[in-house]
Amino acid sequence: MGALDTIIKAVKVPDIRKKIIFTLLMIVVFRLGANIPVPGINREVLQEAFTGQGLFEIFDLFSGGSFSNFTIFALSITPYITASIILNLLTIAVPALEALSKEGTEGRKKIAQYTRYLTVALAFLQAIGLAVGLFRDAILKNPDGSMNYFTIVVVIMSLTGGTAFLMWLGEQINEYGVGNGISLIIFAGIICRAPAAIGNSFQRVDRHEISVMSLLLFALFALFVIVGTIMVQQGQRRIPVQYAKRVVGRKMYGGQNTHIPIKVNQAGVIPIIFSMSLLQFPLTITYFMSANSGFTAFVNKWLSMSDPPGVWIYVALYVVLTVFFTYFYTAVTFNVADVSDNMRSNGGFIPGIRPGRTTVEYLNRVMTRITFVGAIFLAAIAALPFLIQQATELDIRFGGTALLIVVGVGLDTMKQIENQMVMRNYKGFL
Repeated sequence: MGALDTIIKAVKVPDIRKKIIFTLLMIVVFRLGANIPVPGINREVLQEAFTGQGLFEIFDLFSGGSFSNFTIFALSITPYITASIILNLLTIAVPALEALSKEGTEGRKKIAQYTRYLTVALAFLQAIGLAVGLFRDAILKNPDGSMNYFTIVVVIMSLTGGTAFLMWLGEQINEYGVGNGISLIIFAGIICRAPAAIGNSFQRVDRHEISVMSLLLFALFALFVIVGTIMVQQGQRRIPVQYAKRVVGRKMYGGQNTHIPIKVNQAGVIPIIFSMSLLQFPLTITYFMSANSGFTAFVNKWLSMSDPPGVWIYVALYVVLTVFFTYFYTAVTFNVADVSDNMRSNGGFIPGIRPGRTTVEYLNRVMTRITFVGAIFLAAIAALPFLIQQATELDIRFGGTALLIVVGVGLDTMKQIENQMVMRNYKGFL
């Protein structure tokens, strides 16, 4: 009721109401575009390519079904996510980009511009890979059976243009709407498929393809993910910080007590996406090789996502990689040395801890312990769907990831709405 009450109060504020309406209209535009097919595609051949291919399900998840239908938004916003991750890592490794990131608003604008260019380049390369590589048999050919290069160019430009438009759409939501535009696009793509998925599950129960117990098991898993995500996303360790009093001229500054909030799940869903992408890379290579090759046989046996013994090896690697990337991405996004230097330069210190190296060691120790909880939670989200699938007939391999994204984006959007209401000093809310 608290979230519903917040939304009702937010709608009564004219400025916030306009932002909410604008966001909803942009999501409608996204869903309309997700139903516009790419021209020059043989749909029957395309559907055969997707039959039984677990490789493509993660792409279909982020695109809201656009990938399997091969619409203009088939690439979704994944090139932008990849470009953002690459730029974040390069900001740590390249001194010039690191200096640019510390230049304030202008520096962030420049990095955002680089991200856009890299997004278009990655989308163009992925579109070429789909048109010339994976789905070349689905491209309509000339009457004599030869490749129609004009159609290939149209397909590539349509996919690249669709991703560029989605990137622009997300930025418009960031500027004129409420919430994170990129996250909301993924959120809308997942939510729109939920009614059909639920209806299909009940139909399978009626046809006795799956048991009621299997459905209840998935419901319990979904409840675990939702409750666990809320607890982990909201959970944080608050490290107290005290600032020394300073006299500047006739005024006294500092002397107040504050805290450093360290989130339990600092990395979000990024580690799962990294792990999934890395594990599916060998599977991607097999689609460009002969079905009788030794490498294809090895991957199908030992990295299978459906049949043992490959599924157990896949799950074990999935858990290990998820834990590794959780620590890696947390270390990249939360630099304890920078936090310590900023505190010391502003006259701040952690009570009982010496400034400098001792503070860095203390923050590292706290981060290591609290990140362990977030890493174990993400590993459980990653592994449980595969284990449940082995025990039941339900195909929920990406159910945990989808629920994690939906709950996380929902909480973040609600928090942004509340923050905007607090900024406007809404009477009755404070």
